[in-house]
Amino acid sequence: MDFKQIQELIKMVNKSNLSEVSIEEKDFKITIRQKEEVIQQTVVAAAPAMAAAPVAAAAPAPSAPAVMAAAPAPAATDDSKYITIKSPMIGTFYRKPSPDKPLFVEVGDEVAPGKVVCIIEAMKLFNEIESEVKGKVVKVLVEDQSPVEYDQPLFLVDPS
Repeated sequence: MDFKQIQELIKMVNKSNLSEVSIEEKDFKITIRQKEEVIQQTVVAAAPAMAAAPVAAAAPAPSAPAVMAAAPAPAATDDSKYITIKSPMIGTFYRKPSPDKPLFVEVGDEVAPGKVVCIIEAMKLFNEIESEVKGKVVKVLVEDQSPVEYDQPLFLVDPS
């Protein structure tokens, strides 16, 4: 199944009264759910809107709380002054262009609109994610090579 077919399925599910569609082929499984259900799951377990397999749906949940638990409580209240760079898609988050290259950005680095901050791989396509804000990276919220959701926070940037 190619990306265009998946997009058509998503549109079909959104326009219909279906709450969920699952398709299984030889080495491929996809589940597409309506938004109302995804919102409820996001609150409970950060489940993706489109999962390759049930195992992949559960994988993001442990990584996000682990990062949050490591942050001290006062920092959580100060996060409101920061701008969040969010994931524009579902995929795998990479901080480097390749294993032997340096990180795109580190904590303390200055970013400007158009600067590549990471790569998100989705369906074997590597998409460079550029900053839309100017400022200094204060926190990386996702572990390298971990799955990310659509609209999941990736970086916190201090605009001052």
